[in-house]
Formats: sequence, C-alpha cells, structure tokens
Amino acid sequence: MTANQYAIYPSLRDRVVFVTGGGSGIGASIVEHFCAQGARVSFVDIGAAPSTSLVHEIEAKGHARPRFMQCDLKDIEALRCAVASVIAQDGPIRVLVNNAANDDRHAFDDITPAYFDERVAVNVRHQLFAAQAVRKAMAEAGGGSIINMGSITYVIGQGGMACYSLAKAAVWGLTRSLATDLGPENIRVNMIMPGWVMTERQKTLWLTPESEAEMMNSQCLKRHLMPADLARAVLFFAADDSAMCTAQSYVVDAGWS
Repeated sequence: MTANQYAIYPSLRDRVVFVTGGGSGIGASIVEHFCAQGARVSFVDIGAAPSTSLVHEIEAKGHARPRFMQCDLKDIEALRCAVASVIAQDGPIRVLVNNAANDDRHAFDDITPAYFDERVAVNVRHQLFAAQAVRKAMAEAGGGSIINMGSITYVIGQGGMACYSLAKAAVWGLTRSLATDLGPENIRVNMIMPGWVMTERQKTLWLTPESEAEMMNSQCLKRHLMPADLARAVLFFAADDSAMCTAQSYVVDAGWS
C-alpha cells in the first residue's frame, strides 16, 4: 500500500505535537508521520546526529520541518525546559507522545539498585513528568491527547529484561491513572503496546534466524512489524477521530499476544 492510501486527519493540521525519543526508530517514524499530516512537531532525543539527519530528510520530502531539541530525559528539568520552550514559541501542546525508551537486555543477577533506578528513569519516569509539563496549557486550550508507549513484553512474559518489563507495566498503571485525573479537562490518555518492531537497532542487536523464526511462529500475521505500523496507530489516537477513546491500551503486535 502506498503512503497516499493511508488516512489523512484534518484535525492534526497545525496541531502542536511534542514527541520524546523522536530521533530514530519508532519515534522517527512518528515524527515524520505527524509532519506529513501538517502538524507543528517538536521532538527531543539524546542523539543529535540522527535527529538532525531526520529533520533534513523530512524537509527534503516537502513536509513541515520539525523542531529538534537535544535532551537527556533522565534530566527532568531539561525536559521541562524543552516543553516550556515549545509552548512559548508555538502555543499549547495538544498532543504528547511519550515514546522514548531503551530495551537493553540484562541478566537478573546483574541488576543493581543504581541500574534499576536508571532503567525506571529511562523508561517510565519521564512519561509522568512530560504529562505534568504539558497538562496546564493543554487543559486551558480545551484538551488534548497524551499517548504513552508501552510494550507487550510484560504481557507475554519476556525474559532477560526484567527492569524494562517492569517499567512498561508501570506505563499501563500511569495511563489509567492519568486518564481518570485529566479526563475532566478533556485530556485523553491512552497507551500503545508494540510487539517486536523491526527498527535498525533491533535488527542489528537482536534479530537472528532463530529469533525471527520464533517471532513468525508467535505472530498471527507472518510479516515484519515496522515503525510505520506504530506511527499510524499513534496518529489515530492523536486525532479527533478518537475523541471518546481514553484509558485504553491498544496492541499493535501482529497478533503475538
């Protein structure tokens, strides 16, 4: 299917969007898809080189140019400053996509308190504080959509990544709680749960003939799950088409779980 056969969401044109971890992988596809919809996109990422390249690539395609701000999301004050900068320049953020994460594998016996704290900071803590940072202006503007990126790892009992699975399970609790707290302000909060998405990082670090065979055996749909598959789901939950959807966990995993 070609790109022009997918949905166009008029409500996303000129909408102010903030994406975390937007420089590569799933995040880069999310940024590009919002730009193609005519949204006013800002994104943060720790990696400057891939993020800068992404900005040029999107602009070269004739889409709206996104704004990149380098940020280590473990630094909550830096995250708050980035959000405040976007609001000052573009107005209220109406869509927040909490995408940033790191799924490095780790042996259970090697986990230390310091490593645990770092994994929580990388994979869930910033989601709460990003939501907190956008909430006031979003509410005053009449509401908006917060989309938290989860994972199926804790659902299928994925081994070798206890801290990651714990953090992603926490995203589900965060999503449900914020949906209740922010619903009266017309702010919707949903979680998208990807399966094994074939980003360049995944293919380089962990995809082997054996793991691919296991994936294809587990998935109902016998093809690779790609970043664009997640980005299109994000667009729906950001757009007004999903105006009455909140507190939900939407799985995009080709039927694995």
